[in-house]
Amino acid sequence: MKSADLRALSFATADDSEEIARAELYGLLSRLWIAAPDAELLGQFGVAVTEAPQPGGYLELPWQALVGAMRATTPQAAADEYEALFGGVGKPEILLYGSFYLSGFLNEKPLAALRTDLAVIGLARDESRGETEDHVAYGFEVMRYLIAGDDAAACNLEQQRKFFRAHLQPWVEKLADAVEAHPRAQVWREVAAFTRAFMQVETQGFDMLEA
Repeated sequence: MKSADLRALSFATADDSEEIARAELYGLLSRLWIAAPDAELLGQFGVAVTEAPQPGGYLELPWQALVGAMRATTPQAAADEYEALFGGVGKPEILLYGSFYLSGFLNEKPLAALRTDLAVIGLARDESRGETEDHVAYGFEVMRYLIAGDDAAACNLEQQRKFFRAHLQPWVEKLADAVEAHPRAQVWREVAAFTRAFMQVETQGFDMLEA
């Protein structure tokens, strides 16, 4: 996909609606990758707007497909699919951790580097959570914070760019590849496709900042 084909989000001031939309998308993706959607979230998809403000925008079709998949499933069916793909006894069918895609192993150097960078911006893992910091949902939640948080020293475009380049861009599309190739993936095939499209939009946005 050529960058010229993408309609990038324009990074603006923190109170701009475009930035709020970015933060909300990161928050939604974090929620969808950490657990199956419950009845309340599926209900929200049931009334979600499917037309983009600018018709033909790069995210419009993958968003419509995601909404359609959510409207076609049920809490139980979604939970069963999530467990089949990402849960189970022993090694899951698909791993959700950056270290695996970057090094081939869990809990390796990419996780240590991530923890170092999180400490610099004042973030640390909630010890009550079972997932390590390189879980894709954690990375998306960090981006949401860097966009919408109120700590100006950490929540700024430069920190967003650095975190995204180092800890999401190198591997999230590989995760999307794995999900889309799995025969059991239905709902999460569309989650993966939308995630990929959003990562491409974000990548082009940061490319434009550096140009």
